[in-house]
Order: sequence, then C-alpha cells, then structure tokens
Amino acid sequence: MPTPTKNIRNFCIIAHIDHGKSTLADQFLLKTGAVSERDLKAQTLDSMDLERERGITIRMHPVTLYHEHNGTKYELNLIDTPGHVDFNYEVSRSLAACEGAILLADAFQGVQAQTVANAFLAMEANLKIIPTLNKIDLPHARPDFVIGEMETAVLIDPDEVLRVSGKTGQGVDELMEAVIDRVPAPSGDPTAPLKALIYNSHFDTYKGVVVYIRMIDGEIKLGQKIKMMRTGREYAVTDIGQFRPAATKVDALGAGQVGYFTANIKGLADVNIGDTVTDAANPTAEAMAGYKEAKPMVYSGLYPVNNNEFEDLREALGKLKLNDSSFTYAPEVSDGLGFGFRCGFLGMLHREIIQQRLEQDSELNLVQTAPNVTYEIEKNDGTIIQVHGPQDVPDGGGIKEFREPIVRISFLVPAANVGDLMGMCMERRGTFLRTDYLSQQRVMLVFEMPLAEVIYDLYDKLKSVTHGYGTMDYEITGFRPADLVRMDILVHGQRVDALSIVVHRSNAERRGRKVLQKLREEIDRHLFEVSLQAAIGARIIARENIAAMRKNVTAKCYGGDITRKRKLWNKQAEGKKRMKAIGQVEVPQEAFLAVLEDD
Repeated sequence: MPTPTKNIRNFCIIAHIDHGKSTLADQFLLKTGAVSERDLKAQTLDSMDLERERGITIRMHPVTLYHEHNGTKYELNLIDTPGHVDFNYEVSRSLAACEGAILLADAFQGVQAQTVANAFLAMEANLKIIPTLNKIDLPHARPDFVIGEMETAVLIDPDEVLRVSGKTGQGVDELMEAVIDRVPAPSGDPTAPLKALIYNSHFDTYKGVVVYIRMIDGEIKLGQKIKMMRTGREYAVTDIGQFRPAATKVDALGAGQVGYFTANIKGLADVNIGDTVTDAANPTAEAMAGYKEAKPMVYSGLYPVNNNEFEDLREALGKLKLNDSSFTYAPEVSDGLGFGFRCGFLGMLHREIIQQRLEQDSELNLVQTAPNVTYEIEKNDGTIIQVHGPQDVPDGGGIKEFREPIVRISFLVPAANVGDLMGMCMERRGTFLRTDYLSQQRVMLVFEMPLAEVIYDLYDKLKSVTHGYGTMDYEITGFRPADLVRMDILVHGQRVDALSIVVHRSNAERRGRKVLQKLREEIDRHLFEVSLQAAIGARIIARENIAAMRKNVTAKCYGGDITRKRKLWNKQAEGKKRMKAIGQVEVPQEAFLAVLEDD
C-alpha cells in the first residue's frame, strides 16, 4: 500500500564540494535504522569505486528512509547530490524531484562559490530551503561568522540556520524534525491517471535499464502497461521498488513517492531523462516540462597507445555510455595517432573520470589529445555549423563569423587576493561584471570569460593565486563572435592534423612558438635540415629549424690541395639538397604526447 502524500517528504542535500553531504546522509541512514552501526561505512551512498577512491560524489544517489515523529510514521526520500561544477546537471535533475533542500555550509570554510550557485538553483525551483551549518565539532569552526556570510550571500534568516555535525551526529535529530515540519508534502492526486517524472536511469546487466522516477499523480503497479510520452513507446512493468538503501521491491508506488521500475528496456538511448511516464490505456492530459539536455562542452580525442586495441576501446566506450548518457563518442582517424574516438565531456573533471574508468575497467593504455571546446561558425552562405575540433574548421575564405562559448564565472576569494585574480582574468580575456563583499575578508567576483580560457588550467591557477582558499563556479551563457583562427603545425612542409588548434589571433604566435619548441626537442635530427612551422592559412607565424646531422666527409683527407676537400663538400651539399626534396620526417608518438600534455 503506497504511503499517503501527507506523510511523504522529498528533499535533497546541496552544498559545495567537500562540505560533508555524503557524511550527513550517512547519519540519516543511521538515525532512521536504514543501516546498522555494524554495516555503516563512510559515504555509504557513494557506490562507485571511483567515488570512494577520490572521496567525491559523481552521481546522485536516492534513498528512502522511514522516521517516526509525534506518533506518525513519515517516508523521507533523500537524494545525495554531487558538489563539483561539472556535475551541476545532476543537481538540477534531483531538485526537480524534491520539495525541499538542505543547504549545507562548512562551519570553517564558510560559503563557497557553489553554495551560492546551488542555493539559487533551489530558489528557482521553488524549493523550501533549510540552511544548515555542518562540521560544528571542528576545533577551528566559526559558526557565527559563517552564518553572517550565509545571510549576506543568499539572504537567509540567521534564526533558521541549524547546526549539525555529520561526523558525530550532533543536531541531526533536530534537522530531521525540521525537514518534516518545514518541507511541504507533495501535492499529487492519488486518484488521477499515472504521471511520473524520469529523473535518472542506469543500466543493469540482468534487468536492462533501471528507470528512477518521482511519482506526481496516480499509481504504478507490477504488470501495468506504461507509455513514455516523448517517444510514444509502450512497455509492461516487470519490477518496482525503492532504494532503502539497497534496492527493495514493492507492489506499487503512489503519488509523491520516489522509486524505480524496470520494463525490459534494452538501452539507455530508449529512456529520455525528463520524460513523463503515464498509463498506456488511460494517459495523463499533458506531459511535464522536463529538463534541458546536458550537452558536452569539452571535446578531446581518445586513442589507444597500441592500435590493435581499437576494438577493445570501442567496446569499453559502449559499456561506459550505458551508465553515463551525458558522455558522447564518435570514431576518427589521425595521421599521427592512428584510429581513435572523438569524445565529448561536460568538463575537465568529467574527462578525467571517464579516462580513469576506462583504464581501470578495461586495462587500456590511452592517449588523450588536448581538450577543446565546441565552437559555432556562420558561413558566408548563412549556414551555421557546430565545430567540435580544429579539423572541422573550414578554410578561412568560407567563414563569415567565428563564435566561441562564453561562461559567467563566479570566484569566491580572500579579499587580499582580489588584485591577483583580476590580473589573471584580464590575461584570459575576461570581462569584469561585479564585486560582492560577503564579509571584510571574503569577496565574490563575477566575470564573463571564454570557456576555452577556463578549461585548461584556470582552476589550478586560482588555487595557486589564492593559496588554496579560492573557489569558482561557472555556467555557460551562450556564444559570442571572436577573432579566432585555426593554427596548423607543419613539419617539413606537411600539415600534422593532430597538432592543429583553434586559438585567439592575439595568442596564436605565442602558442605556436611554444608547440614548435617542444617539437624541436622531441623530433630526432635527420641527415637534412627539418623546418617546423606554425601557420594560419597560408601565413607562417613562427618557425624553428632542426639542424642537419653532418658527416665529416673530409676525415680521410690528410694533406693535399684544398680543391680536393671542396669537391667532397660540394658533393655532400648536392646529396643533402636531393635528400631534402624527397626525404620524409617521421614524427614519433612521444613528440605528440609531449606537445599534447604541454598544451
């Protein structure tokens, strides 16, 4: 029998990375008896090996808990969300399945860039926010100071802030009661036709696709014929359950509940996140609005070091795609690296995690090319094309406008580092928007900046400039025209496609010279002089030469007339001239790796 809607509370925990979301979720599991003290392990909900290894949440994790309050048994549906900016889309999806959110802040580190970003996401979704201070057991905690920051940054009433410790469990009972008292019950109609929102899915080898749903109206039962409203496909439900935290079968899910179902769905491509599930015989009148699709913004080539492993890589990518629909891949060929795949990622951490998962699960040795973002080009005939790599850029004459993705980026830094940060952003073509002082010591700076300038090493430079105290959050705002060009690298007059990059014209010469210097160190000397050139179209902007190896042809001459030596030197010069005309330069794979890593 499904729980009545008045006794259901759906909520999530949102916070900046490393502020204790998963540890607090562990306390909820412990206090409600969902997990015994003996079975509890740190970050219980982080089920992926990589999550446990890196200590971060990568995917959202739902869990259903039961808690008694004032003699009434309540069903609490909690979703633990990731904190890293790359997985922001996971946060927005979990918010749509909830009525309330616990906004967590670290009692020492205070409000960070993503604390603010996630708070605004929750406000836009009309969620009831429960401001909470975590890690109050730390000896260096500054609760009053941080509550002041929360009031300034996200306009929170200081009297509403709860103080807890996810580590010791202090204040967690009061937080659970606040969830029951403050978060509104879901407003669904149990008697209406079935209407449920798909907010996530994963692939199970034995069951097929497991679909995570938030029930809006009606009821879903075993054997029921359901319909996906976006695709129009119909399926028969084979299994229904809830995560408590292990998958637990139930006979039915009612309005307001959160759970999962399976229906012999073969591939993740058949399930659209944000789609509406309804009854095939008695459908609901209108579908829900759904989500904006997560689009890859960073592209990079993935190549096996050993070309014989190409098919193994294809198989590994196919398996990975089953559990991560935001990741894309397509085959491509490079002159320098052979057969590989062009892969699309949400950001640099996503890229790193995909590579780690591939290497761990499949034991493949992989080469990754330098990351680049998606550009937009308007051609002279008015057509607009999306460009995912330098090789897709048409030759100069056909381009009317070259556009690059722009992000609005928020930095939260100590006041002492404002000058350094501003200088760093201006170097990267940033446009200053505003400054907000959260306190005398901490400042939020907002810039607009090309995404290409953000993805390489901005986060590392930010940590360096602020001695580890700065944080950042960004969102893509659209495309803007810029003076961009494709820079080609020529080795002995031949273009090397794997080394082409899209750069701003003002940076082209510096970047070109850097690549050529690296190549010069890596390519072996030949018996003839080898020229390395960086070019934009037909114009050479930088050049380096690798000097020829010289054989001492006059070593056997002792004494005698100088004309004899001159004759041998002229003969050698003729040979070198002929060799230069027909000689081939082999660029070793180590040279590609060195340049790509450096870039």
